[in-house]
Amino acid sequence: MTGVRLPRLGLVGRLVAILLATMVIEFAVSTVLYERASQYLVRDDEARRLAEHLVIARRLVAEATPDRRVGMAAELTTDRYLVKWSREMPKLPADERNSDRVQDQVVRWEPTLAHNKPQIVLVMPSGVIVGALQLPDSSWLSFRTLGPIRAAKVPYQRILSTLIPVLALMLMGGLLIRQTVQPLQALTHAVERVGRKTPGDSSSVPAAGADEVRQLIEAFNSMQSRIARLIDERTRALAAVGHDLRTPLSRLRLRSDVIEDRALREEIGNDIDGMEAMINSLLAFLGGEGDPEAPRRIDLAVLSASVADDASDHGHDVSYTGPAHLDVVLRPSSFRRAVNNLVDNAVRYGERVTISLTREADEVVLTVEDDGPGIPPDAIARVCEPFVRLDTARGRDTSGFGLGLSIVAQAVAAEGGRLHLANRPEGGLSAQIALPAALQ
Repeated sequence: MTGVRLPRLGLVGRLVAILLATMVIEFAVSTVLYERASQYLVRDDEARRLAEHLVIARRLVAEATPDRRVGMAAELTTDRYLVKWSREMPKLPADERNSDRVQDQVVRWEPTLAHNKPQIVLVMPSGVIVGALQLPDSSWLSFRTLGPIRAAKVPYQRILSTLIPVLALMLMGGLLIRQTVQPLQALTHAVERVGRKTPGDSSSVPAAGADEVRQLIEAFNSMQSRIARLIDERTRALAAVGHDLRTPLSRLRLRSDVIEDRALREEIGNDIDGMEAMINSLLAFLGGEGDPEAPRRIDLAVLSASVADDASDHGHDVSYTGPAHLDVVLRPSSFRRAVNNLVDNAVRYGERVTISLTREADEVVLTVEDDGPGIPPDAIARVCEPFVRLDTARGRDTSGFGLGLSIVAQAVAAEGGRLHLANRPEGGLSAQIALPAALQ
């Protein structure tokens, strides 16, 4: 059906659902068979006994002479059945509901009764059966049960007795299934920890369960070991590259100091600053996952005010508004780099920048706003992608690779927060970092 969404189930839920569906189908089929076996309103043994008595009574009364039939019928009367003979058809009660089914049930046991135009009526609610048979000479043999007939009932007790073991088996099957998939649950938790673990943590999972599950766990353990080695090797390589690249830049800076032409010296210095900025941004972005920095409690208000003061000291109009103190738990160096990147981005394209900090019920929000040209709405979604430059919107960033906002997004994601960019109605860009209140 359109608009109807079925709930999503885990592996245990799906296996239990399959087990439940199988048992429900089996139970439904069994119930239908029981219902069909008990579709008649009187018990089969009662119908058979009545049919046999009618066959005997019909034969004996039909073979007797008319003057002896009344007496013969009286002799055939028992403590269960009353039998009478008459020349005219006796008056029977109006047909009751389900009487045809009772008549078919009796005739089913003795088909020869069908030749005697049987009229069988189940009188409700007394449960008494009355009827008549036409004899070959067109006289009638009437009968009735002396007391209510034992009615057939739907075998609820049998159904319930079948349902109890079904439920017990389903519960046992669910427990066994849960025990079987426990190694998969441990593997899921280990996968979630990969990439978030601190140095020294291990995501290895003990191999357990079925052969296929063991193979999956062993493959994961091998994979995460290779990933850890790759990250470690990349971290060491980045550190070496950073050192090797900064060394010649430092020599260039020293040699540029002896250039007598001031304009040329400043141009070379600007180029060296740009190269250092590109190297720093590239190393910050590529080395983010291997950053060994551990979260700790810091004063985010003081950090934000310090970033604003540093920018002001360099001649930019940057101000801070918010509480004087607000403690949070995060990685201070990477988060400060993220705030610095937002401020650098804002002062590059705007004249006035504001850093604001607010504490809400479930999160802490840090906002950096500028009065620059903003970002085209269709480009906001991709501006945080690595190496993306929006030349037409914000001018070409000649001091980096276009990784500033990517580094911000990476640092915010590491703290479990989110980065939201939006154009301000009055002009400019608003970059908002929302951190979970649990970090406080």
